[in-house]
Order: sequence, then structure tokens, then C-alpha cells
Amino acid sequence: MAETHPLLAEWAGPLGLPEFSSTDPASFCDAFEIAMAEALAEIDTIANDPEAPTFANTVLAFDRSGARLTRLSRLFHNLCYAETGPALQEAERVMAPRLAAHGSRVSLHEGLFFRLDGLIARKGQLGLSPAESRLLDRYVLDFERGGARLTGDDRRRAAQIAEQLASLHTRFSQNVLADESSWHLELKSEEDLAGLPDWLRAAARSAAHDAGFAQGSHIITLSRSLVSPFLSMSTRRDLREIAWKAWIRRGENGKETDNRPVIVEILSLRHELARLHGFATFTDYQLDDTMAKNAAAVETLLQRVWSPARSAAMAEYEELSGLARSAGEPEVEGWDWRYYAEVVRRTKYELNDDEVKPYFSLDAVLNAAFDCAQRLFGISFVERPDITTYHPDVRTFEVRDKQSQPYGVFLSDNFARPTKRSGAWMSSYRLRDKTATGDARIPIVANHNNFAKAAAGSPTLLSLDDARTLFHEFGHGLHGLLSDVPFTRLAGTAVLRDFVELPSQLFEHWLLEPEVLRRHARHVHTGEIIPDELIDRILRSAHFNQGFETVEYCSSALVDLALHQESDLGSLDLEEFERTTLAEIGMPHAMVMRHRLTHFSHLFSSSSYASSYYVYMWAEVLDADAFDAFAEAGDIFDPTTAERLRTYIYSSGNTLEPGAAYRAFRGRDAGIEPLLRGRGLLTG
Repeated sequence: MAETHPLLAEWAGPLGLPEFSSTDPASFCDAFEIAMAEALAEIDTIANDPEAPTFANTVLAFDRSGARLTRLSRLFHNLCYAETGPALQEAERVMAPRLAAHGSRVSLHEGLFFRLDGLIARKGQLGLSPAESRLLDRYVLDFERGGARLTGDDRRRAAQIAEQLASLHTRFSQNVLADESSWHLELKSEEDLAGLPDWLRAAARSAAHDAGFAQGSHIITLSRSLVSPFLSMSTRRDLREIAWKAWIRRGENGKETDNRPVIVEILSLRHELARLHGFATFTDYQLDDTMAKNAAAVETLLQRVWSPARSAAMAEYEELSGLARSAGEPEVEGWDWRYYAEVVRRTKYELNDDEVKPYFSLDAVLNAAFDCAQRLFGISFVERPDITTYHPDVRTFEVRDKQSQPYGVFLSDNFARPTKRSGAWMSSYRLRDKTATGDARIPIVANHNNFAKAAAGSPTLLSLDDARTLFHEFGHGLHGLLSDVPFTRLAGTAVLRDFVELPSQLFEHWLLEPEVLRRHARHVHTGEIIPDELIDRILRSAHFNQGFETVEYCSSALVDLALHQESDLGSLDLEEFERTTLAEIGMPHAMVMRHRLTHFSHLFSSSSYASSYYVYMWAEVLDADAFDAFAEAGDIFDPTTAERLRTYIYSSGNTLEPGAAYRAFRGRDAGIEPLLRGRGLLTG
């Protein structure tokens, strides 16, 4: 019976957390079968209700159905991403198509859709609140995009495609993880370590220890927080080349983890699905439910940024090439760019990580994020070291409101490890539930980073990029924690894809504000407050290498958009497509996309960001303009502005159309000029 399966029981850990120590990966499949059957039975009950459809007995009932399946799914997928292993990966491979099939059975449930569609037809007579009306609209659209209006073979084929894609997404993700976790570059001598500062040597030594190497060994892994500084600081050009090529070639090694055939199959299935729904390309299908609405709007934005960014990158390249020539080396290649850019940063801006990082310990940056959240939104974070989770590195914080009452739970998972996927992301175990009592009512949100862990007993020091990443993901976390929406479908981060990055990118702005730095950036050893002169140098370097950074990103977004508009996929050569597309847009020499296709997890580990990688730039237009509201108020923690920000951006979920939500906060639409100014790309 369902009640006897341990994975389906209510979570009984402290603060309502799962009891991670008793989670058996091998038993997930059985638990899922029980939970899926239970959820479908609940939907059948709703569909077969003899009473006429109402918002309460149909829309609200559906929104609250399948609670145990949702709880189980959140636990399962969080562990698959953050702390996986062979048994869990096998369960993931088994369950991916089964869960997709369950999703199709729900979205193709004729009885439930009949009731929802009937309510839409007479929505004006139902007396719904704006949030209730949007919930009904969103569910009907979900069903339509899931194939509810398809018939016959098309209907069956849509369900088959969903299952096939789920399996392929899982395969893609596991291939990338396998390539990342199996590669390392061992630095065997002092000559191999040339140019590396003490903190990077310590991180490489810690990585070697964690990987089981002999005491005193050093390795570079494909964790961005380790390989990126190695490429910036190692004076060994030959070793930089090895590391760079391993980094950019993940997923295309010609072995069983090669993702090229996986990607082509995914693209073919996506295109077929779009055609079933009446769209010419997958891009058309995907963008139909976004703020942008169509590819032309996305291309207009990206091209507006691409041209000045490319010009800036070309100027940067010429400067780096001059340095390379003066050092007697050939032209700058991909494995040289970061190295010579670091030379420029040290000489032109007198800024280097040896001087900066001691002021940005992980603890200091995390405390700064907590303090900014408290000053903006009135919530506090109290660490609970007594609580253990799925890994010893994870720290648990009890979130409290202004009255010191429980408001949420925040899990901070910051270090890279072989059992964790790369990158950085926010996830949730539970949304706020106003119908529940006790711990079950408060949200559980997690932030996952992949910072290089310092040696035991030493503080982990973050680069400025790492610190921005922490603030970015914490912004997502606040979006989940502050959600104040009574409907599951509209709560938290369940907003349109090109709006979801606004809360995260906006929060980044507080990190380098002098007021925040003077309060939190203290030298990790001396306790000295960061000098104003160093703050000035950090701020003066804000536009440093922005051509490179912006081109890296925009090229990825442009290739993504072009790839998903392809219709002739039978003979697609991914490498040739990438080369041709980059040549057409004028990609500067020695640069590659931020994410090459074979490890572009945003695109191929799910469909969420497929044909939608542009969303970071779209949201940056909003976040740059939004932060100006605080500048105009004369206080980066202005209470009135912060209250509007909380009400319309962080707490409202998807209850408002995103354009209307932004206008309610800002009083107008956003302009692109703050973005260009912030990146140093505004000309004239």
C-alpha cells in the first residue's frame, strides 16, 4: 500500500526536510509506480465528478492533486543532479520515459480537459479573481501544448515523442557528467605548477585529495571554478592547451558518451513535435509561450548587442595579440585568451585575484547575500549545523520573517564533486503551501554551485565571477522563498522562461555596491575592511573583457536560435553547423561559444532553455533597468522600492503577465540602454 512505502511518507526530518539517510535509490521506481497510479486516480475522480465543472472542483482540485508524486519527484530529481551514483542513475534512466508517459496521460486526459475547456468557454461568467483566471488560462495552455487538441495518430505520436525525449535528455546529461568526472590533468612537478598562486595550488591539491591521489598531488578538473583560473594563470601554454581542449570537447569524444548522435535525435524529435502542433519550427513552438513571442524579437535584441560586443572583442584581441608577440609567442589561441586577459587586468587595472580573493571568502559572500535579503525583504537566515542532509558539505539555514517566525528552509550546496552535475542552479524541494500546517507549509529551496573547495581547515576564497554566481543563484532562491501564491502551478519560479532570470540577475547588482562591500568584504586573515582604493579598482575594471564575455554568451544564444530553426536534420553535421553559423556572424578568432553544443546542458538536458538561451540577455534588459529604480530613489535598500520589488517580482509568481508585473514595479517598460551602459557597450 502507498502508506507503507517509506519514500511516500510525509517528510519527518527537522524543519520538514526529507530524511536523506534513509533514502534508498533502488526503491524509487516502485514508489513512482504507486504515486503515479494514485495521481491518475485523483484526476479520474475530478474528471468523473457528476457536479458541473467549477473553479473549485476542477481547476483548484487539479492544482492540488498528485501531491505525493510531486514530493517524490522533487526529491528524486534533486538527488539526481546534486548527489548521484550508479543506482540512482539507473533509476533515472528507467523513470525518465515512464514519468514522461505519465505526463502525457495527464495532458491527454480527455475528461479533465473537457471540464477545463468548458470553463474557459464561460470564464467571463465565473467571477474569478485575476490570479484564478490566470491559473485556468495556464492549465488550458499546458494541456494544449501537451497535445490535448491533437487527434488520432498525431495524439499518440506526441506522447511517444515525449517519452523518447525524456530518455535522450537523461542520456545527454549523464554523458556530460561522465566526461567531466572522468577527466583530470595531473600537475606532477613545480614546473607544471608554474604561475599558479597559492590559493589555486591549494584548490588543486584538495581536488587531488578528493579524487584519491597521493598526499601532496595536484590535479585540474573540469569544474569551471578550477579550470578557468588555471587557464588564466598557468604559464605553461602546453598544459593550458590540454585543459582548454578537454573543456570545450566534453561530449564529443567519439566513445559511448559522445553526444552528437543524441543531439541530432533530440532536434529531429523536437522539430516533429512542433510540426504536429502546427508550427514550422521548434523555435516557433517554443517562443509562442514567452515574452518575446517570436524569433524576430529575439534576433533584434541579440543583434543589437552583438555588433558592439564583437567590436569590443576584436579590440581586446588586438591588445592580447600585442602582449603575445612581445612574449615571442604566436597568435593568441583559445587557450591563451584568459591568460593574456589576466595580464591586462593586472597591468591596466592593477587588479589580481591574489589581492581580491581574500576579501571574498565563501562565508563572507554568503553572509552578504543574507544581509542584503534581510535589508530588502526583512527575512533572516539562521544556520542549523545540527541538521544533516544528503552530503556533509551542504549547509542548512532556517529562514525567519520579521517576527522571527519560520518562513522557509535554505540549503547551500557550494562545492564541486564527481557525483554532482556541473554549473550552478537553484531547485526546490517544496513550495509554500498555505493550506498546510507546521513545517509542511514553508518552502525548501536549494542553491547549488561548483566552487573549488579549499584544503581542510582553510577558508574557500571566491573569484569575483564565483561571487556573482552565488548572488545570482541566491536571487533565484529568493524567488522561491518569497513566493506568496496559493496555486502550485503559478508559484515561485514557474514564470515564463524569459522572465525567470530577472530576480536572479537583478540580485547580482548588490554584490559590488560599495555600501555592501564595506560592510562584508573583510580580509579573511586580518579582518581588515576592503580599502576604498581597491573598491575603486574593482569598479573601474567592470567593463574589462566585456567584449569577450558578451560574445561568448551571444554566440551561444544565436547558434541555439539558428539550430532550432533547422528543418533538414537528416544529414545535420553538428560541428559543421557550428562552424558555419559562427563564421556567418563573424565570431572573432580564438573564441568559442560559452557552451559548445555537445555539452550545452541548457539546451539538451531538458527542453526548458531550448531555443531560449537568449533569456539571460532578455532578462538583463529588465534587471539593468530595474536596478536603476533604486539608484533613482537614492538608496540601494530604499524600503518603498524594495516593497514594490517584492510584491510584483519576487512574490507574485506567475499570477501576473510578466510585462504587466514589470510595469507595476517600474511604472513603465524597460529600455535597453542600461544594459549596454552596464556592459560598456553604449556608443555615442
